[in-house]
Amino acid sequence: ITCPGVLLKDKQELYLSVFVLGQYKKTQCVPAVFPLLFQEKLVFEKTFANIIDPGDLVKLLEFDTAVLELIQLVPPAGKVLATYEENTRDFLFPDPKLTHGHRGLEREILMKRSPYFTGIAPKLRFSTISLISDSLLSSGRSHIQ
Repeated sequence: ITCPGVLLKDKQELYLSVFVLGQYKKTQCVPAVFPLLFQEKLVFEKTFANIIDPGDLVKLLEFDTAVLELIQLVPPAGKVLATYEENTRDFLFPDPKLTHGHRGLEREILMKRSPYFTGIAPKLRFSTISLISDSLLSSGRSHIQ
């Protein structure tokens, strides 16, 4: 996460929380100095029962929301400094015209600042890789994972 020229008032560590496909994960904490380097892979797996057509999966993902939050460990409960929300379909499978390079390579998004964050909006650089596979349920119906 980059944010040129911004110095954080509080010096407590920060982490990135990610909510995708109904699952919450967070990164390790890093020092409160930009650029923030999170060199981690977060893996999210989900099985969609009763989905046979990939088009139906796309529709489901359009109604799901991916949420990313930059959180600083300021007592008592931490402060959300910036957020990013997008439907899960567009988050996992962005329009090629809006990305740099090819699918699976780095993307850049601007996060929305919270009232606790002064300065310009932080820019998050990341990549996603998605794998969709078919499998059979014990009852003989197929579903997408």
